Amino acid sequence: MLDFKQLQKSIMDNRKEKGFGNDVTRDFCRAFEELSEAFSKYDRGQDGIAEEFADVMIFLLGMSHNLGFDLEKELMSKVEKNRKRKYKKEKSPDGKDIFIRIKTSEDP
Repeated sequence: MLDFKQLQKSIMDNRKEKGFGNDVTRDFCRAFEELSEAFSKYDRGQDGIAEEFADVMIFLLGMSHNLGFDLEKELMSKVEKNRKRKYKKEKSPDGKDIFIRIKTSEDP
């Protein structure tokens, strides 16, 4: 299994070694930029989408470290939460299937 804390340390060590700062606001923008690049490559049928996803993960892990979040714990918690959620299938105006979450007292 992947050790997020070790990966975060490695990312932060590399950032420090290369002289990058720890500007969380800027990193949010850079993560968005990398995700946008992934979409652009996907939309054009180009290679390199997974590498752009990796860049997004690097920024997410770095920001989580700087903000003091245990991203591995949060991720596992969210996966479990999503697993328990209920959805109903409906049609969008253009006829595509869409899934609407059913809110419950346990998951408002």
